Amino acid sequence: MKVLLVFAHPEPRSLNGALRDVAVAELQRLGHQVQVSDLYAQGWKPVVDRGDFPSLAPDERLLPSVASKATFDAGELTQDVRDEIDKLLWADTVILQFPLWWFSMPAILKGWVERVFACGFAYGVGEHSDKRWGDRYGEGALAGKRAMLIVTTGGWEQHYGPRGINGPIDDLLFPIHHGILFYPGCDVLPPFVVYQAGRLDAGGFEAAAERLRERMRTLAETPPIPYRRQNGGDYLIPAMELRPELGQPGAKGFAVHLNGAAD
Repeated sequence: MKVLLVFAHPEPRSLNGALRDVAVAELQRLGHQVQVSDLYAQGWKPVVDRGDFPSLAPDERLLPSVASKATFDAGELTQDVRDEIDKLLWADTVILQFPLWWFSMPAILKGWVERVFACGFAYGVGEHSDKRWGDRYGEGALAGKRAMLIVTTGGWEQHYGPRGINGPIDDLLFPIHHGILFYPGCDVLPPFVVYQAGRLDAGGFEAAAERLRERMRTLAETPPIPYRRQNGGDYLIPAMELRPELGQPGAKGFAVHLNGAAD
């Protein structure tokens, strides 16, 4: 297996840094090939700006998606972006690792997504008609690859439970799981989450590390989250709404996009 781990934490001596080392060591012990994109160490530029589009005329209005598509089609993406796309295409499995900051990923990782998931590569592809609405949500450039998150958070597990004050962890991660990873075609595995990250003692760390080793050992067999495929017949096209006969009557929200959700 070829694994790309995209790492977003500014401190290599952090819990995240230690967990990254555990994951990489276990994958390599099992004979897998691993590449790590350490975004802070690389000095990753997290913002989309005119510098990303070398052919854009100085007086031309910047429309990011239009410029992204033109630059991708012309083969003129900046070298740092091309390098990350090459890693994505090389990998069988993609792991995004980060601390949960303000209910989402750190800005540097969001910026990696915004720049690397170029129009024409990760979105804006495929036929748009009354039968299909592009190659997305289960189809696309990353179809056939597996993806998962390694996430740490300072809150208690109960805080992220079904009735927890922070909201269910699956709901908080839905925009990343469904909107960033499943959108361009990845099969998304359940996340690996470490709670109360700032309070782990040595025993707590070793327990978390062993859970992570087990997840690395089972990457190829773990069933993905059963998201509905956009072009699989469950959605009305072009409205892109779930068919009314699917799901519980009146049901709405993230959970209706799970295949077999009370159909």
